[in-house]
Amino acid sequence: MKISVAIITLNAAEVLDRCLHSVAFADEIIVLDQGSNDNTDEVCQRHGAILLQSEWLGFGLTKQKAVDACRNRWVLSIDTDEEVTPELRAAIENLPAEPAQSAYTVNRLSRFLGRWIHHCGWHPEHVVRLFDRQRAAFNDKKVHEAIESIGPVGSLGGLLHHHTYETMEQYVEKLNRYTTLAAEEMHERGRTTSLWQAVLRAEATFWRMFVLQGGVRDGWVGAVLCWSSGFYVLTKYVKLWRLGQS
Repeated sequence: MKISVAIITLNAAEVLDRCLHSVAFADEIIVLDQGSNDNTDEVCQRHGAILLQSEWLGFGLTKQKAVDACRNRWVLSIDTDEEVTPELRAAIENLPAEPAQSAYTVNRLSRFLGRWIHHCGWHPEHVVRLFDRQRAAFNDKKVHEAIESIGPVGSLGGLLHHHTYETMEQYVEKLNRYTTLAAEEMHERGRTTSLWQAVLRAEATFWRMFVLQGGVRDGWVGAVLCWSSGFYVLTKYVKLWRLGQS
């Protein structure tokens, strides 16, 4: 099976280097950049990746544009802060040339404040990453995009490591951006809320993650993640409320 890797990026050269190293087995690597001013071009050259430029269209449409630039039928879509483990690489390389499946999920393990998170609803997390682009594609969601496929979906062994939020600064920066995109998308679809509902949703998120999904077993880092996730939900719905007021 010939595989293309599709990645979108913006000023992420430091983590992109690790990501590209982990997918060196691919037949083609496409990096779709949104105007980086760091050394992204040097990193891509070092790993033999094809660097293209594009305007920002939202996560779903931008990732699909990267997929459309690939020449192979099968595409592995990963983020710059993700890393293919040797076990996952072996699982991909052992696939038949023409699988009956239209897509495959991988099990993602994520980091928060320097710790791997094994609970909180973060793990196990099975996400579609490898797919036949003739039978699957990204939806057009601005944030929390997903690959939608026609046909059976298989699963791959190994883990996809997600080096997500090493610091609270990174979390807060992404929180502000992602909650704005999510609130705008909900507003465009006619969703409304109240401040009371925003508070209740935030509280429910914390207790679900901390108690029902075992966040307490991830120690103090798990507690911080659960509270932070509650604040994420609160911020998203307060922004939606503000859009409704305006």
